[in-house]
Amino acid sequence: MKNKLLGISLLTISCLYGMLAAVVILIVLMAGGEALYAIIACIIVIAIQFLIAPWITDLTMRWFYKANFEAEIPEYLKAFIEKECAKHGVKYPKIAVIDDGAPNAFTYGRTKKDARIVITRGIFELLNESEVNAVVGHEIGHIVHMDMLFMTVAQVVPLVLYAIYEAFAKHNNNDRDNNKAAIVGYIAYILYVISQYIILWLSRTREYYADEFSVIETENPTGLAEALVKIGFGLSTKSGEAKRNVSKNNVLGIFDTTAGKSLAVASMDQDGNISKDRIKNAMKWETWNPWALWFEFNSTHPLISKRLKRITTFCNQFNQEPYIVFDLQKPESYVDDFLLEVFISFLPKIVFIVSIVFAIGGFFAGWNLIGLWISLLVTIAASYYKFKRAHKSGYKDTTVESLLGEVKVSHITSIPCIIKGTIIGKGNPGCIFNEDFIIKDSTGIIFLDYNQPLTIVNKIFALFKSEQYFNKEVTVQGWYRRSPVPYVEIYKYTVDGKEKKIYTYGLSNALYIISALVVAGLLLASFL
Repeated sequence: MKNKLLGISLLTISCLYGMLAAVVILIVLMAGGEALYAIIACIIVIAIQFLIAPWITDLTMRWFYKANFEAEIPEYLKAFIEKECAKHGVKYPKIAVIDDGAPNAFTYGRTKKDARIVITRGIFELLNESEVNAVVGHEIGHIVHMDMLFMTVAQVVPLVLYAIYEAFAKHNNNDRDNNKAAIVGYIAYILYVISQYIILWLSRTREYYADEFSVIETENPTGLAEALVKIGFGLSTKSGEAKRNVSKNNVLGIFDTTAGKSLAVASMDQDGNISKDRIKNAMKWETWNPWALWFEFNSTHPLISKRLKRITTFCNQFNQEPYIVFDLQKPESYVDDFLLEVFISFLPKIVFIVSIVFAIGGFFAGWNLIGLWISLLVTIAASYYKFKRAHKSGYKDTTVESLLGEVKVSHITSIPCIIKGTIIGKGNPGCIFNEDFIIKDSTGIIFLDYNQPLTIVNKIFALFKSEQYFNKEVTVQGWYRRSPVPYVEIYKYTVDGKEKKIYTYGLSNALYIISALVVAGLLLASFL
């Protein structure tokens, strides 16, 4: 496994640096050797950033995420990490705990000698011992495979290519040498885009191998699969077992282990695991909706459903029953809905591009300005339409489990809903500047998108008001979307008997009317 991943990584990085070398040769031939100084300077800056990045990130974690690097962790987890580090020649990583109920874990650093693993309180609350070990085993897999180093080396290429584009693409005039420089800049930009997608593919590949590492080291594919279902899909079983494990070891000291209600036991099968029917229900969107593949193509991580299917292939090796076999039949094609939503997404850009073409063709010099306003109008109209349609169809009480089973939903098409539960943490766990939430109901957890019209208002709310809602019962009225992470965009919410409102919808109505009037005025003025 390790040698195969190393081969894939080296081949990919060789291709990336081959692209960069081709651009550098073009620069020497067409733009002169002096330009190499800018490239060398860019690489030096990246190297310095690489050297100091772990310490900068440490400060960021302490100041802005309230990460505790001195927190104790359960003995079972400490023993697991020590065993894996000794086995694979890895220095015991720094462990930080973020006091937030949203489950998350990640790794950063440079090499096997200075890695850090960050874990949120939610990991210990929502997962049992074997699942916690599986999640941390995945992070140790990143360390053993030196993913931080390989991904940093790979990221140098698009950064330098974009710097070349910025430096050369603007030299476009009648001067022959400057035109050559502009050509180099545009070539660099095309390769920059290509390299970004290559790196995303490499990142997804390394995630699969980190999963494989965890499965092999824990000898428990089901443990990692259950953890992915709970964290990635938001499905949960009761959380009492995980809390007893933490309480027994008297660790963390950052939450009341007796507080909170257990999640619904009805979500479990006879073996105490999450019902396979619920998992299949949650997998439908990723398996059937075409948007899922598009979002994965632009993501650093594979789809959860694909990871589950790959983990299931290891079950026989460890004498376990296949974790999940997705055998549901797709009831219809969702391509027509997808194509319509793609058209709506790109319509503003299409309108603007067409208007520029008209202006360049001399049809009417003001068409570029009019096109700008029309594209803005179309954008706002699309937003207005989806909100208005949601209002007309009505808001219905629902659960996390029910929302996850919806297939005809995306970032364009929403489902109006009312969901009741407890706020357990922030959308970006621990971040003092993050205004979003994680809500837990009787069937699972889901992301809540809090978005007032002005960014400054969101940040003030995050800094001074958001934490007062933690561990409180809340009723949220809004729109369920996926992109691909499932989330509810808040319209109204009620807490402590008081109703609060998000004003983005009202502003979109006002902007729609204003933009329509401006477009009408511009068109009228153009023909007078």
